[in-house]
Amino acid sequence: MRERLKTVTVAIVLCLNIGIDPPDVVKTNPCAKLECWVDPLSLPPQKALETIGRNLQQQYEVWQPRARYKLSLDPSVEETKKLCCSLRKFAREDRVLFHYNGHGVPKPTPGGEIWVFNKDYTQYIPVSLFDLQSWLGSPSICVFDCSNAGHIIREFARFAEQRDQSRQAEPVDENGTYTPMKDCILFAACGPNEVLPMNPDLPSDLFTCCLTTPIEIALRWFVSQNPLITNITPDIIMKIPGRLNDRRTPLGELNWIFTAITDTIAWNVFPHDLFKRLFRQDLMVAALFRNYLLAVRIMRHHSCTPMSTPALPPTHQHPMWSSWDLAAEMCLSQLPALLKAGEGGGVEYKHSSFFSEQLTAFEVWLTKGAVSKGQPEQLPIVLQVLLSQVHRLRALMLLSRFLDLGPSSVKLALSVGIFPYVLKLLQSPAAELKPVLVFIWAKILAVDRSCQNDLLKDNGFTYFINILTATNSSSVIPNISEHRAMCAFILSIFCHDFRAGQEACMKNDLLSTLVLHLDDQDSLLRQWICIGLGKLWEGYNDAKILCFRENVNSRILSLLTDPVAEVRAAAMFAIGTLIKNVPDRPDIASIVEYNVGAAVVSGLADASPIVRKELVIVLSKFASCHWNFCITAALELAKEDKKRFRRTSTESTSSDGSMQTNGPSTPRPSQSIYMSCVKALYSLSADPFPYVAALASHVVDEISLELMTAHSITPSQVHHVTSTRPASIAISPRVDASPAKPASSLKRSASFAHPFKATLSSLIAAIPSVATTITPAADIAVEEGAYEDGEVKAAAVQMVNCIKDVAGFSAENLDISVHLKSGVRSAAEGGSLESIFFDWSLEYFLEPQMRVPEMDDPGSQQFNGRLWRKQRNDRIAEEAATRFGDASVKKFENQVCFLHSDDNPGALLAFHSFETHIVGADHHSGLVVYDWAAQNRRNLFSNGNPPRSRITSIKFINEDDAAMLLVASDEGVVRVYRNYQSPTKIELVSSWKALNASLDYSDSPLLSDWQQTSGSLLVAGDPSLIRVWDLDRELCVQDIPTRSQKPVTALTSEKLSGNLVVAGFGDGGIRLFDRRAAPTDSLVASFSEHQDKVLCAQIQQGDNYNLISGSIKGDVRIWDIRQRRSVDVIDTVPHGVTMTALAIHEQASIFACGTNAESIRVFNTRGVNISTIRYNEGFLGPKIFNVGCLAFHPQRALLAAGTMDNASLSLFASEAF
Repeated sequence: MRERLKTVTVAIVLCLNIGIDPPDVVKTNPCAKLECWVDPLSLPPQKALETIGRNLQQQYEVWQPRARYKLSLDPSVEETKKLCCSLRKFAREDRVLFHYNGHGVPKPTPGGEIWVFNKDYTQYIPVSLFDLQSWLGSPSICVFDCSNAGHIIREFARFAEQRDQSRQAEPVDENGTYTPMKDCILFAACGPNEVLPMNPDLPSDLFTCCLTTPIEIALRWFVSQNPLITNITPDIIMKIPGRLNDRRTPLGELNWIFTAITDTIAWNVFPHDLFKRLFRQDLMVAALFRNYLLAVRIMRHHSCTPMSTPALPPTHQHPMWSSWDLAAEMCLSQLPALLKAGEGGGVEYKHSSFFSEQLTAFEVWLTKGAVSKGQPEQLPIVLQVLLSQVHRLRALMLLSRFLDLGPSSVKLALSVGIFPYVLKLLQSPAAELKPVLVFIWAKILAVDRSCQNDLLKDNGFTYFINILTATNSSSVIPNISEHRAMCAFILSIFCHDFRAGQEACMKNDLLSTLVLHLDDQDSLLRQWICIGLGKLWEGYNDAKILCFRENVNSRILSLLTDPVAEVRAAAMFAIGTLIKNVPDRPDIASIVEYNVGAAVVSGLADASPIVRKELVIVLSKFASCHWNFCITAALELAKEDKKRFRRTSTESTSSDGSMQTNGPSTPRPSQSIYMSCVKALYSLSADPFPYVAALASHVVDEISLELMTAHSITPSQVHHVTSTRPASIAISPRVDASPAKPASSLKRSASFAHPFKATLSSLIAAIPSVATTITPAADIAVEEGAYEDGEVKAAAVQMVNCIKDVAGFSAENLDISVHLKSGVRSAAEGGSLESIFFDWSLEYFLEPQMRVPEMDDPGSQQFNGRLWRKQRNDRIAEEAATRFGDASVKKFENQVCFLHSDDNPGALLAFHSFETHIVGADHHSGLVVYDWAAQNRRNLFSNGNPPRSRITSIKFINEDDAAMLLVASDEGVVRVYRNYQSPTKIELVSSWKALNASLDYSDSPLLSDWQQTSGSLLVAGDPSLIRVWDLDRELCVQDIPTRSQKPVTALTSEKLSGNLVVAGFGDGGIRLFDRRAAPTDSLVASFSEHQDKVLCAQIQQGDNYNLISGSIKGDVRIWDIRQRRSVDVIDTVPHGVTMTALAIHEQASIFACGTNAESIRVFNTRGVNISTIRYNEGFLGPKIFNVGCLAFHPQRALLAAGTMDNASLSLFASEAF
């Protein structure tokens, strides 16, 4: 059945036979006699019949004035057939209403036959329901006001089922549509074997009166049930002033309240799909069912049970009827005075408080909505209130609060019929409604995008363009930038896959309107302006040409360096939609190449996986549009790599026959943007973030497959690109002794891209139109090792279930199918991917905007958790401050625990400042998490860095709240983990290339230093610079040149302002940098007293001028950085002993030295050796072996030691612990 139907024809069949009672009905005396409020015996029979028919038509016209009405008074069978057939012919596929009044003929038979007359009115003639169905067809509405009407309902359903079954067996008629007879709507005044009420105080057609004049009959019945009301007579009720469609009058207000109450009852009792079908598709059907609820209430009181098809749940005892009785009483109490005022009095009608009270009830529900289950019963009333200017603003505000609860609330509002109301309100010029209407529309469109044609039909979309255009909106709309972002979101939905919407927006100059807000301070607005522009010109060349003509693309490119990652990703999204399938014109082609080059330069150096993910999609679209050129570039690149491989093989063969590389030769710079595109894709296929790598690998696989199939390149030639093997991009949530397969892992075959991922620092060449070189942060380091006979070994990309959240993107199982076009792609489409950034971004509007975030809501679980952690952290910090004074003189001789592990945490250790967690790293990629207080292991997992590389730095970030683990490895990559202590919940939050790394990892370990106050991460390893990353912005904000040829081996900074940075070098030098100065002037001091590699350096907290450093020769020096010479020198190890580890406490004046002589010595800064811990001391057996690493607890006098040759970890506490 069609979604929207209307009743266009009405057949009124009256079989009254006035003056002659039917033979099977015995009437009481006195008896009900009014028909359509007319006494049939007060007029001549024929005139009375005509009057009744005319009145009934007028009563129906109130509910459907545009329908075609036909009266049939005391008809014969032929007349009835002719009437029904003619109305069905006129209605075509719309509804026909058939109203039958059989008060003057016998009751329907048990077979459901109704009675009419013969031509001479001498006999009653039965009409079969089967015939009636044939004449009326479907869809239709039938009203049967007669005794025993329930027989008709039952038999009608039986015949309808037979017809539908026989129709299904017939061949399908392609030229016509068939509406099943079961979709017909039926109303019966009573059940089988029931007689209509004969109470003389009621009309004879009580059921018809309820359906057509509900207010009059409801008031009459109310008065009859309240004997205390003595001053109201039936005649007075019929004189209620006003019109039904004028809500300012008493009669109109009562009708308005009645509509709201019956809608509310139906919506709360009926299934929502049934409510929508009966109350929101056809005005006549909705009116009849509203009135039918009243008929059920009244007639059940008089021992009749009205029936309907579809059958409805009982509603006659719903609590909302009490609200109707109250509203009726308030109106009737004023009625005598109002009628008297009409004769010359001055009484003013006092409007009902029903709607304001219901709004208050709805507001109470919203206040406790977070703990209340179920739906608010007042929602249909709120929608009715939107029709009133008096309560409209309040109703909209409450409605917006309800929609803000979430998608389920939006769906409830849509099911009750909110859409036509808010669509009509877009025509309102009221300024005070703009903020709330924009908010409501944003909430609706975030859930349901199917209203594009509705917004276009009445130019409703211009409402939002005008808000974006208006310059004085800030005086009317608070938080104007946020509401403009909502407008941009709404218009993005309007343009999404809707060419008519794009054209309409272009005619209304939306392009220039959006560009006005590209530099707005609100990041959400900038993000949605970019998305809106992308949707405006997506697949629409006229908009793209205007964009190039107005140089809008340059404005978009400027946002690739925006401080907010989501804005940068949105700009990348806009570029991706802009460059795809542009007109084939030379001037446009050069602009597209420039855009792609700029995107590559910015995207490869971006720390945000979201941005790099969008970059992959941009490059895939560019490659698909220039597929042959990119294939040619890949072919040229393969040939160059093959030549380099052969040259390197002959020059770098070791004595044992293994291959050793002396570093990749610099390739011949390509002048082709296509070569740069391919190289960037190769780089991204080895991205440290698995999802980004999986997407890029898909495109590279397509390129490699094309090389083998279309260019007769053998797999050996394709894969034999370099003598190095690529790094694995897999990450395992745990590495247990008996590893188990992830529950939801997904494997794919070895990527063709793997051989191309090697030595990419030499592959990323110049992009002439943009810059001379690609940012070094794009380079990827890989494992060395030759391929035998040019064959590629299988290397499956593991799809691990621990990757669940990447700044909002779901990467579970690394399923990239959402980025692939559905259906079979042509060869010209190549490896094109589709972005889901638009769908991800709109999820913002699915989240509550008005509600206080749970973490800031007092009493919530998150808030209480944060409050408890803060109080605990403050207590630990206060206790630590009192102990640190004693720590410098107390001995470290208490072994707190001895932890054994399947992995060897002998390379690095890090304590959590407040939790009882300690993390250790081995000499490759293993990480182990212990709970040192419980003395057990919490988690064991792999960092996923490639073979021959190792973890070189571990830091805890955000320790005051929900801490994350930051791991840096000497491949130049930083990875950040959430829930690091849980084997099942661990998540890779982000990973990126933080610093360029050489192929020989041992030469340049990647060191890091975290500044919690500023959110800055300092990384060093490359001899030439120290790089500063802003992790909130996910951008590199500063490069500090080191002016040294030796790699950085120690890195520290003062934590309060983060301006002073100290780096120790492999030659023993120490340099002090000031971040506030220009890069050329950032070096402010150099210290060169150490004669060998600096092992550790630490600026003491609380004294930003006190620096402690130590070298592997065992000399520990204390500096005042304002002076050029050390303040004190402490020799910590005997002659001939090498210091293998050094730990300096951040707050206490102590440090510990580990040696290759299997001992640990603890000193204070005055040079006093307060403790010496040796191998095989004590009754319990061995304490330590060769010391590989040391770490102090930041808030406790607690020392941890990891060994090089034993999978163990020892913790020692001071007497001040």
